[in-house]
Order: sequence, then structure tokens, then C-alpha cells
Amino acid sequence: MAKAPAKAATDSGDAPPAGKSKKKLLIMIAAAVFLLVAAGGGALVMMKKGSANKEKEHKAEPAKAPVFLALEPFTVNLQSDGGDKYLQISMTLQVQDEEQVNLIKANMPQIRSRLLLLLSSKDATEILSGEGKEKLVNEIIEKVSQPFTAKGEPQKVSGVFFTSFVVQ
Repeated sequence: MAKAPAKAATDSGDAPPAGKSKKKLLIMIAAAVFLLVAAGGGALVMMKKGSANKEKEHKAEPAKAPVFLALEPFTVNLQSDGGDKYLQISMTLQVQDEEQVNLIKANMPQIRSRLLLLLSSKDATEILSGEGKEKLVNEIIEKVSQPFTAKGEPQKVSGVFFTSFVVQ
């Protein structure tokens, strides 16, 4: 009989520690969840600060204003089967910086010669359409970008804008 009451005492002794261990387990789980949420929040704040610093770096660099160089007007005879056709055109070049402007100005006779040869080789019907004008812009960029010396650097021309375009 002594053995039976010992089991009863053991069963009643195990019950209170089981309740305490469940409380400890819940507290540890809650603490772990709290730590994970805090770590995630901290990481989010750090990532936002990092992206804000990158944005400040990008904003700190001032955007370079485009540099333009207006060319004197050109008047050329166009290729035509139906009589004399003329093109009077004024344009402005967009270049990378003032250094490019000075380089082009210093070599303006070569630029004008290249453009006169290009423009006078065109047919009136070819350049009247929008597509023809776009093609002409690309050809002008190509001609102006060609180096002035045999092993020289090409000019950095990023755009051509027509300020006057008359076919007669």
C-alpha cells in the first residue's frame, strides 16, 4: 500500500510544475516574437535610411544643363526631277559640354562642308516626311560626330533640333 500513495503524491506534485512550465513557455515565445518584430523593424528603419542617403547623394549631384550650339542657316539645292528645289534650314546641335562647343566652333568649316554635302545630296520628297526628317537628324549627328583628325576622338553630339526647315 505504501507504493500506491506514493504514486498519488507524485501525480499531484507534477501538476503544479506543468502549469509553471506552460507559463514560462508562453513568456519565452512572446519574448522571441517581440525580438523578431523589433529586429525586423530595426532592419526596415536602417534600409530606409540607406535609401534616403542614396537619394540625397543623387540629388546632391546637380543635373547638367544641356549645352546647345546654334549653327548658321544653310541654303542648298536639292536633287529633284521636276525642276529646281531648294532647302533652307537652320539647326541647333546639342552637345555634351562647353569643351565640345569650342571644338566644333574651332572646326566649323569642316562641319559646314560635311553638312552642305549631306544636305545637297538629298531629294526633296525624301526629307519632307517625318521619317525623312528623323533619318536626316541621325545622318547629321553621324557627320558632325566624325573626328576632325585621322586618329582623333569623335565629337559627342546627342541631338539636332531644326529651328527652320523650308523646302521650295
